[in-house]
Amino acid sequence: MIESIYQALNNVFGPFIMNYQPLWVITFMGFIIGGFYTLLYYFFTDIEKQRKLQKLAKEVQKEMREAQKSGDEKKLRKAQQKQLELMKMQGELMRQQMVPMLLTMPIFWIFFSWLRMWYTEVAIVKAPFNFFLFDWFHRMYHSALSGSELGYLGWYVLSSYVIGMVLRKLLDMG
Repeated sequence: MIESIYQALNNVFGPFIMNYQPLWVITFMGFIIGGFYTLLYYFFTDIEKQRKLQKLAKEVQKEMREAQKSGDEKKLRKAQQKQLELMKMQGELMRQQMVPMLLTMPIFWIFFSWLRMWYTEVAIVKAPFNFFLFDWFHRMYHSALSGSELGYLGWYVLSSYVIGMVLRKLLDMG
């Protein structure tokens, strides 16, 4: 089953991989998958509810600080009760936010295990110095690349993060 999926991916993306530099291929893939995840998140999450909860959280924190400073036990209990209610609402929102992750996780694992066949131990980006973040990615997937080189997974994470941030700004997601 997985081999047929890999073959389909080879048929669709193989020419692209063969004809372009790995940097551009992984950047493109990061934009596609990162953008897809951000759009799923946008459509499956109640952004207004999220904003209201963030505002409420700030208010409850402020109330809690004021109650602690004043030493008023009644105000403190009231603020703690609001904090418990807020935590319940945040838990509800977190469950809602899990949907995009659960939908994209299988796609992510299949896609990146397929990309590993093309780009194992290939330096996508080379920095003029050793960078601690690059080493962190290497340890994550036991790579032999040097501390000044970044492989496909690290470059994907950085490029998809950038497109995610840009899309969040454009969609006014906060």
